[in-house]
Amino acid sequence: MAVARPIRMLSIACVVLVIFLVFQMNRGPSYVGTGSGPYNGMQVDPLKEITGEPEGYLWRADEHDYAPDSTDSARTNAAIISLVRNEELDDLIPSIRDLERTWNHKFNYPWIFFNDKPFTEEFKKRTRAEIKARVQFELIPADHWAVPKWIDMDLFKDAAEELKEKGLQYADKISYHQMCRWNSGMFYKHPALETYRYYWRVEPKVQFFCDVDYDVFRFMEDRNQTYGFTINLFDAPESIPSLWPTTQEFLAANPSYLSENNMMAWLTDDQLRPDHTREANGYSTCHFWSNFEIGDMDFFRGDKYSAYFDYLDKAGGFFYERWGDAPVHSIGLGLLEDASKVHWFRDIGYRHIPYFNCPNSPKCSACTPGKFYDGEPFLAKEDCRPSYFKHVGTH
Repeated sequence: MAVARPIRMLSIACVVLVIFLVFQMNRGPSYVGTGSGPYNGMQVDPLKEITGEPEGYLWRADEHDYAPDSTDSARTNAAIISLVRNEELDDLIPSIRDLERTWNHKFNYPWIFFNDKPFTEEFKKRTRAEIKARVQFELIPADHWAVPKWIDMDLFKDAAEELKEKGLQYADKISYHQMCRWNSGMFYKHPALETYRYYWRVEPKVQFFCDVDYDVFRFMEDRNQTYGFTINLFDAPESIPSLWPTTQEFLAANPSYLSENNMMAWLTDDQLRPDHTREANGYSTCHFWSNFEIGDMDFFRGDKYSAYFDYLDKAGGFFYERWGDAPVHSIGLGLLEDASKVHWFRDIGYRHIPYFNCPNSPKCSACTPGKFYDGEPFLAKEDCRPSYFKHVGTH
């Protein structure tokens, strides 16, 4: 018996719909610009897909010697580092416990704590109690932390007051500017890190949600990776209005420093948040959120980045504006390094209030896969991953 035409048409429509849905489920992230309508972020977040470990050989604790006191351990030349004050101890301890529980109790990389003031005995005792590996407590050299002699403090005070009136947090705190400068271009010069190559930066009030069963430092070394991140955000353009023009001046003077495979399109994207690109004078303000970063200090110590930081430092923007280490690191990497050497650690569950990197993995607990923020809906606008995935990729 012939099938009635309306039924045939309905069947065809159902098949087309199924094909469309399968296509949508398997396509990559969808990128949404602001245009004239509301910002909708990504239509498909890759963190909602099943997330596994990176491909290829991975160093594991049950296959190699990672004992804390081993003289022949499999650990490479790396350390976990943290810039922290004595009064932040109660906020730091949970961060240490999280990273030790999810990763470092297997690999026992050393922790090195930095402070511009001497650490208290309580700080030393309580942090040592949480860590099996070697622990160091280091004082930042005075000349690394001090305000450079070329900074006009009267000009700083006037500029800080103006930024404060604009609502910029910490704008009038000189120690915050010093911290940003130190993290941007001084930390890897500390004598305690001279013999180290790789670092994992950890701060108070951060959380780690996923068991990581491979040596991330060996991963960086074996894959020849320079930098690893989890969260990718927009910055406040009013804090960095002259950062991009100053960077352009530097590139004009050093055109050979620009990497052939750079991230210029991500750094200058004017589609996702054109107001930011306009107010930051050509810079999208997208950056790797540097409260989590795993990096190769050889890059920062290299001629290109060293020259870039020195140029920025002499321009004074760390004090006259509020240049942060996150945009400075990100621009430096985005222009001077090969894009293929920057890795998104999508499998490391991480939170720094209010943002998350939460993968869909059986190794993770206590976070919702694909959840980006916790709080008001406007926070969705701060996600710069759509631009990064579009221009750079998800590697």
